[in-house]
Amino acid sequence: MIPVAEFKQFSEQQPAFKVLKPWWDVLAEYLTVAMLMIGVFGCTLQVTQDKIICLPSHEPRENASAAPCRQLLPRGVSEQMGALQELSGRKNNLDLQQYNFINQLCYETALHWYAKYFPYLVVIHTLIFMVCTSFWFKFPGTSSKIEHFISILGKCFDSPWTTRALSEVSGENHKGPAPGRMVAVAAGVGAATNGGGGGPGSGKAGEGEKEKMLAEPEKVVTEPPAVTLLDKKEGEQAKALFEKVKKFRVHVEEGDILYRMYIRQTVLKVCKFVAILAYNLVYVGQISFLVACRVETSEVTGYASFCCNHTKAHLFSKLAFCYISFMCVYGLTCLYTLYWLFHRPLKEYSFRLVREETGMVDIPDVKNDFAFMLHLIDQYDSLYSKRFAVFLSEVSESRLKQLNLNHEWTAEKLRQKLQRNARGCLELGLCMLPGLPDTVFELSELEALRLEAISDVAFPPALSQLVHLQELSLLHSPARLPFSSQVFLRDRLKVMRVKCEELREVPLWVFGLRGLEELHLEGLFPAELARVAALESLRELKQLKVLSLRSNAGKVPASVTDVAGHLQRLSLHNDGARLLALNSLKKLAALRELELVACGLERIPHAVFSLGALQDLDLRDNHLRSMEEILSFQHCRKLVTLRLWHNQIAHVPEHVRKLRSLEQLYLSHNKLEVLPTQLGLCIGLRLLDVSHNGLRALPPGLGLLQSLQHLALSYNALEALPDELFFCRKLRTLLLGYNHLGQLSPLVGTLKALSRLELRGNRLEVLPEELGHCVALKRTGLVVEDTLYDGLPVEVREKMEAE
Repeated sequence: MIPVAEFKQFSEQQPAFKVLKPWWDVLAEYLTVAMLMIGVFGCTLQVTQDKIICLPSHEPRENASAAPCRQLLPRGVSEQMGALQELSGRKNNLDLQQYNFINQLCYETALHWYAKYFPYLVVIHTLIFMVCTSFWFKFPGTSSKIEHFISILGKCFDSPWTTRALSEVSGENHKGPAPGRMVAVAAGVGAATNGGGGGPGSGKAGEGEKEKMLAEPEKVVTEPPAVTLLDKKEGEQAKALFEKVKKFRVHVEEGDILYRMYIRQTVLKVCKFVAILAYNLVYVGQISFLVACRVETSEVTGYASFCCNHTKAHLFSKLAFCYISFMCVYGLTCLYTLYWLFHRPLKEYSFRLVREETGMVDIPDVKNDFAFMLHLIDQYDSLYSKRFAVFLSEVSESRLKQLNLNHEWTAEKLRQKLQRNARGCLELGLCMLPGLPDTVFELSELEALRLEAISDVAFPPALSQLVHLQELSLLHSPARLPFSSQVFLRDRLKVMRVKCEELREVPLWVFGLRGLEELHLEGLFPAELARVAALESLRELKQLKVLSLRSNAGKVPASVTDVAGHLQRLSLHNDGARLLALNSLKKLAALRELELVACGLERIPHAVFSLGALQDLDLRDNHLRSMEEILSFQHCRKLVTLRLWHNQIAHVPEHVRKLRSLEQLYLSHNKLEVLPTQLGLCIGLRLLDVSHNGLRALPPGLGLLQSLQHLALSYNALEALPDELFFCRKLRTLLLGYNHLGQLSPLVGTLKALSRLELRGNRLEVLPEELGHCVALKRTGLVVEDTLYDGLPVEVREKMEAE
């Protein structure tokens, strides 16, 4: 048994196709219904009433004129009757059965086939026209596209977002902006208005609403009413519609099967119309009221000539002329359809008028089957195309995404994500969002904003509400900033971080932030260095003190020298690419910190020795093999930190003793096997890191480092420690993990300031109980195997575990 739901679905299917039926197809449907009624009415008369009534001729046999029937017949038929002559036979009155016999016999033999089967022919022809008209709705190659399109079209028409988008644009146009206002808003050039125009924000658009929107497009509104906000469910539904429209457009624009099928269908209807109309015009005259009948029935009835009356001939003739008239009108619609198909460019559809009316200038034109269906819809109601176009606009989609973002990321939710960064500023980090929520600008207490992997960032004028904003990070998040917001950030922003694929993508407005003190850029240089014009604008940053550039530059950018007079920290991370032509560094007279990381350096650059104000030098991840140039550092009298870690240095020269002002020396991750005794003459050293090398022994001279507080010896091959090492009474951190130490000298107890001791990964069998004399050393600061720790005396452990 077929469920009722299927009948309901079938009954609702045909009205759904109405939007793809232009006026001529609708008129043709009414004509076919009228023709079908003619055929059905004729068939009813054919079945329910007598078909033909015959009377014998009473003229004598020798009178061949058959005068009584000839006088009743029209001219032409009477001459045909002149040949009828009465045969010999017995004359008698015929009974009812004989008349019925004659009636049936004459109906089959004398009546023309067109007069007999006219109603049935009308029904058959009409059914053929009906099938031809709706065949493309059922053909497998076209029905799926049509049903999918109509389904999407209906949802787009009834979507609350459609009404909202059109109302907002209408409100903006009434207020006076240019048609490109929406594009400017989405691009970050203008303000993103949440309630710019009036209109219902939810519910279905009825006929009254459609008439109102069409009848009052130019009505001026001084104060646009507020648009009802979409709820989260409606926003998600509209978002899904955008995706469906994109996929459908890609699929349908690839072919023109609908267009070709409609042409074939129309041509077939025209051919059938011509054929059917031709033979109807030829045979319509065969429907006659009087019919002469001559049959060989003299042995049964006594007569051979009969004059018959086709009882429905008069009515059938009127129905036939009416049917032919409908056929002519139907044919005219078919001919007009052919004219429309071949006269207009139906495989291209332009939304020019819609763009002018709505201001959504980014609505793209479409082609092929997509265009053809939109042309058909325009014949039904152009409002459908206008409302459907909302979902072809990227501006409309971006506004919807913005609205959904605001629903999802409320100000309260964002406030929960606030946390202090390394600089102590209250920071909000957003990652991999489809856009920037407007609710961000409600957090007036925000001091740092970090945006990562956000594809489209458009800062509205509401940015001026972040009065405490000092740091901004754009990590793979291209951003546009209106001029009003540039003025706001120009003197307020202090720290800027930009990370992108290529440095040419760095927004130009970044180099107009004249109050900027720190600028961190990360991205690749293009093949032609000269094309990166953005870095030439550094000269505008008069207060810049810190510049960090992570790229693949072949040389120091020339624009760096424009800020040489006030730049205090420069970091160049070259990702392994070799950096040449470093002479321009000599101009950085005020530079205090310099990082040349992964720059492919094989020697310490001579330009560095000219930096008299240099305090911190980091040459990490290069290819340095020696430190012979270290003697030249004596000219850098303020140098306190030297980082030569992660290189290939195998030898420390003896003239390292000249660096008496050096406080921190990083030599980890090199290939050192011995340290010179003269290293102990660097009496200013407070930190020495020689971990991750191949040291087997330490020089006793290290005991002269009375200022040493941090010593890292982890991941070497040390088998013993010199007793002189424990003369470094200020030592706070001693890292000895993962060596070959067999024992730890009891002199470790003399290190009263020691707070962290790492011994894990050695060959120790027992720990000296003198560790209890290290009053600053606690259990959390002692990194050693649990078994060794448990071997300490109870009182030592209790002392270490005490707070």
